[in-house]
Formats: sequence, C-alpha cells, structure tokens
Amino acid sequence: MNQRARGFTLIELVVTVAIVGVLASVAVPLVELNAQRAREHELRSALRQIRNALDDYKRASDEGRIERRVGASGYPRSLDELVQGVPDAKSPTPAKLFFLRRLPRDPFSPEREAPAAQSWGIRSYGSPPDAPVQGEDVYDVYSRSERVGLNGQPYREW
Repeated sequence: MNQRARGFTLIELVVTVAIVGVLASVAVPLVELNAQRAREHELRSALRQIRNALDDYKRASDEGRIERRVGASGYPRSLDELVQGVPDAKSPTPAKLFFLRRLPRDPFSPEREAPAAQSWGIRSYGSPPDAPVQGEDVYDVYSRSERVGLNGQPYREW
C-alpha cells in the first residue's frame, strides 16, 4: 500500500505553462515581422508591375501604336486602361494592346472592398514628385498608407 500516485505536481505544471508562455511571446513578434515583410514584398512587386505597364503604355504611345490627343502626355487616363486594353492604331485589323492581365491592389490599403484601381494614390504627369496630385493621366502610383516600412521609409515614398 506504499504506492505513490503518479502524475505531475502543480509546480511542474505551472513551470511548463510559464515556459510555453515565454516561447509564445517570443514567437508572436517574429510571425508579425514575417507577415509585414511579405506584404512589403507584395507592395514592391505590385509597384514594379504597374510602373512597367505605365512605361510600356508610354512607349507604345510614342511609337504611334496608341492614338494620342493633342497636348496629351502619352500616359493612360486611368489605371483601368492598362487592363481593359486600348485599340492598336498600327494594326490592320481591330486589335487591342493590353499591358496588365489584372491590376494588383495595394496590400496596405485599408479599403479591402474597393476596386484595385482605387487602392492606389495616383500622380499625374504634371504634378511635382514631392506633392503628387491626380490629374488627366496616370504617370505614377504610390501607396496611400501612412505606415512606415521596415527600412524606415514611408510606404508613400516607395
């Protein structure tokens, strides 16, 4: 009858729970940091895609493949033109030029339900770089987020 009951004591359980709590408190910031890095990578990729499409549109306009209004800059009037396509002026058959398959959205945009084109800030050709203003065309895009990246630079300036 001298058998002791086998199991964990209350102190062993409390120490184990404390160790698990400390490990979890170390892991949560690392997970958040990785999530932010992934969103920053997505932002860089989206900006690169849109800016390349804008440059391709301007190049096609300069080559005469897109009809340009008198006095226009040669950049698209909206981001949607990059996806919907524009008529190819040099094609003998009715054909369109497409510059993007789909418009990526700003991963830091707070408006999740808004269309992708509305998630970006738009700078027109005639606006200064330090104070971007929307105008008749789309010269560049930027994130409208007020947050600062891991590199210390605001996302608006990327």
